[in-house]
Amino acid sequence: MTVGLSDEQAELAQAVRHFAEGALAEGALERAHSGDYPWETAARLSEMGMLGITIPESDGGVGGTLMQAVITIQELAMVCPKSADIVQAGNFGPIRTFAEFATPAQKERWLPDLLAGKKLISLGMSEPDAGSAVTELKTSARPDGDDYIVNGSKVFSTHSPHADLFLIYLRFGPGTKGIGSVLVERGTPGFIVGKPAPFMSGEEWCPLYFEDCRVPAENVLLGPGGFKKQISGFNVERIGNASRSLALGRHAYAVARRHVMERTQFGRPLCEFQGLQWKFSEMIVKLEAAQMLLYRAASNVDENGLPPAFETAIAKLACNETGFDVANAAMQAMGGYGYSTETLVEYCVKRTRGWQIAGGSLEMLKNRIAEHVFERRFDQRPA
Repeated sequence: MTVGLSDEQAELAQAVRHFAEGALAEGALERAHSGDYPWETAARLSEMGMLGITIPESDGGVGGTLMQAVITIQELAMVCPKSADIVQAGNFGPIRTFAEFATPAQKERWLPDLLAGKKLISLGMSEPDAGSAVTELKTSARPDGDDYIVNGSKVFSTHSPHADLFLIYLRFGPGTKGIGSVLVERGTPGFIVGKPAPFMSGEEWCPLYFEDCRVPAENVLLGPGGFKKQISGFNVERIGNASRSLALGRHAYAVARRHVMERTQFGRPLCEFQGLQWKFSEMIVKLEAAQMLLYRAASNVDENGLPPAFETAIAKLACNETGFDVANAAMQAMGGYGYSTETLVEYCVKRTRGWQIAGGSLEMLKNRIAEHVFERRFDQRPA
């Protein structure tokens, strides 16, 4: 995985892998299959400077680059996939949006615990009637004195069973220009975190309900007109998604490679059968190609540290498809051992399948890529 990296980046990759093998290899299987959030591991990763890598030092972060975060996620995932999820939560998605746009008072109140791995922030974006068409959200906020009264609901919020803070997309008024966001703490009157529901991967999410929920005006993250700012940061979230997709594909590939070199059938190691040789050749070509696309997107950031939308869409599409295809092929190569929960290969298959939906479905990514190809916007809504 050091191909395409500078000497300094290669040293970082080696250091992260060395730490992971010594501190995280033991218990990796149990962490992945546990429904509990690994708070102790999160604290350990924070101590190692792996949370807040892309957040400025002035805000309590590391002040590093997007590439450093990508490298860290990928090296951790090769040893402990669950730890890669923790680093994702501590660098990408809602925490990045929060760190980018929060007021000094908001940062002082919440950011230290988030970066220390003591608390989690969850994103409330999708709604029962607003998925890919996120601008059709109905959750609303109306002013009432020094507060806003929030009503509506959210679905599919990552980390919602364990989060203490929720970044909620909502509308202050009609149209896209009326969309912004607020910060809501668990336990706020009128905010109901529903019963956990499992995804296919075993990861859980909770529906979020807002019933005349009173949110102080000081908890507004971005007011009306903030949607474009919020969504621009979503390219960083997609880089985190792509990194984990590809990393779990590599994890499954490595496990399956060891298996076919050691497993004997018909008096021969499995790796001596041409059918499996071709399968692994195809897997490594896909992994290496997607890796280059990911590195390109993570390296070509603007002055705000944001990757280009076109290169991000290509990287996520390639990594999502490759991660799942390789993990699925690895499971097939291992037969019953790959399908068993005694290895993490089946876990990799289930997780990579979900990331083809989360953070922008493959179909929506293709729409964005086509707009760049033809240099025009294709509106998905009827005229």
